[in-house]
Amino acid sequence: MAIQGVKRLPVSIESHQATNLFMKLANISSEIGRLDEKFKRSILKSDLKNTLALKESVQSTRIEGTRVTFTDMVEQSHKSEQKWEHIEVLNYQKALTIGQERIKNGYPLSTRLILELHSILMDGAARGTNVAKGEFRKVPNWIGPTKRFEDAVYIPILASDIEDYLENWETYANKHPYGEKMSISHLTQGSFILDEDSHPLLKVAILHAQFESIHPFLDGNGRLGRIIIALYMMQSKQISSPIFFVSEELEKQRARYYHLLNETRGEKPNWFNWLSFFLDASQRMADKLNILLDRAEIMAMEGMKKCDTHIQKQVYLLTFRYPNTTAVQVAEQFNIAPTTARRVLNILDEKGLVFKDKSQKRNIEYFNYDVLDLLNN
Repeated sequence: MAIQGVKRLPVSIESHQATNLFMKLANISSEIGRLDEKFKRSILKSDLKNTLALKESVQSTRIEGTRVTFTDMVEQSHKSEQKWEHIEVLNYQKALTIGQERIKNGYPLSTRLILELHSILMDGAARGTNVAKGEFRKVPNWIGPTKRFEDAVYIPILASDIEDYLENWETYANKHPYGEKMSISHLTQGSFILDEDSHPLLKVAILHAQFESIHPFLDGNGRLGRIIIALYMMQSKQISSPIFFVSEELEKQRARYYHLLNETRGEKPNWFNWLSFFLDASQRMADKLNILLDRAEIMAMEGMKKCDTHIQKQVYLLTFRYPNTTAVQVAEQFNIAPTTARRVLNILDEKGLVFKDKSQKRNIEYFNYDVLDLLNN
């Protein structure tokens, strides 16, 4: 029997479960804070942001069943013809980047922003582009292992209720403009309420799950819901740069991820299991990103020691942003002649800092495989 609908926000858990979550929160918050401080001091921060965003875009689309890898995307980055899977990843990266710019400029998470990002996500020849991009669904929808209604595990809210539910979602994300508290009349007496003043890491987990349950679009809900995680982490000042993504950890336990999301739905939602799972995934991701940043910093410092000039160092650091680059790309980036850019890249190839694809005669590509190895671990 499929679960139907979802209760409005805020949510509640059993009082004894709250202690467990708050113990986890303390560790994760300090780990994310450490990551943020480390990133602010890093020589790589602007260069690594782009690469981490690409990796997140790959991991999030893989949850939906796409088999593209991070290496595929890097190797295909200069191809004029892109497959639909690659377009889907690039659309995700573009939506993520534009969303982060909006948040940085003071725009809050809102229905308007969600519609804008959905339009970007579904652009071009990506999967699902036959559905209305940037428009809420106007028909019923269901979630299940097949496209048959009989196999549905969850039936979302009616299309006519979407705007009402998203208004409730938006208030939970941003709080009431006049400081009014949200209604808790739908919650059980005596339970521990996770209201709009809750810790941002709990709120982002709740916002993600609720967005998936509202399921406002015919396609793209999962990908957009994971973009929302990254944006809210910035909006809530948990992290100052867009570098904290959890899709990689969610993708590793995809079946469990979907199952626990489903537990938050219906008349008797279980929020504790989902929140605990999300915090554990966030902890693993924070640990992994701290290690990755340390390794990237050491690699960059060692590489720069081998460079003889300032421009060589600059071009080498650029390969952390674009692990597959060309002389034209470098020339545009630093406003230098393509012949100068090619000469610098060839020197970096001779020093073993990049790999030159000698099979190409034109538009030669230069790969930083050390960065690829680092991001693929």
